Amino acid sequence: MIDFMRNMLAMIELELRRLRHDRTELYTRAVQPILWIAIYGPIMSGVKAIPTGGIPYTDYITPGVLIQSTTFVSIFFGLIMVWERESGILKKLFVTPASKYSTVIGRSMSSGVRAIFQVLIIVPVALLIGVRFIPDIAYFISALLIIFFASGGFASISILVASFMKTRERFMGIGQAIIFPLFFASNALYPVKMMPPILQYFALFNPMSYVVDAVRGLMISGDLTDLPIDLLAIALFDAIMFVAASVSFKRIIE
Repeated sequence: MIDFMRNMLAMIELELRRLRHDRTELYTRAVQPILWIAIYGPIMSGVKAIPTGGIPYTDYITPGVLIQSTTFVSIFFGLIMVWERESGILKKLFVTPASKYSTVIGRSMSSGVRAIFQVLIIVPVALLIGVRFIPDIAYFISALLIIFFASGGFASISILVASFMKTRERFMGIGQAIIFPLFFASNALYPVKMMPPILQYFALFNPMSYVVDAVRGLMISGDLTDLPIDLLAIALFDAIMFVAASVSFKRIIE
């Protein structure tokens, strides 16, 4: 277990070193969610047909936009794996004494580092726009932890996809095809009850719905009624994806 944790922390440290030397991607990926909050939110605020439980619409969608942004970062984390395969780095990792499980989980969780930095860029902008967050540091830290661990699960999806789509061009198309259905078939922009029955059923198994619900409760609404269910769903999602990505990891370098 000590070696397992050491390997994971080494992967996270590697990601911190990368961000230290090149933060451009963080800034460019923050543009889209900021536009959602600054333009889409205020425009749609005039549509009273969307039941937000008394929460201003821009405030309501802010957690969903945050999760969409961090999920985007996590899903495309697989691009790094494809590049490392082409450069031979993955082969070097594979022959080390570290288990493939600690390598995959460590690489997946390192995407959570990027996700946290993404949130820390977007939240101050949201405050300037007028989004009202719950002024509770414990709630905010809890939301960051949920985003961090959920990002690991989404990054595992990218590793799983990268094991089959071994070129960057193919991976880009698959990544887009994963992110947008997850985003629009979740409660990020509107309550699940507004969806057609078939989409409501999909939202029930959509991990993004549970992440958004947990973060919205901690950061915006204060409603933590479903938080235990959300945490259980996120933990189950992470566990399944970690195992699936670990099993397929060897395919990346074959």
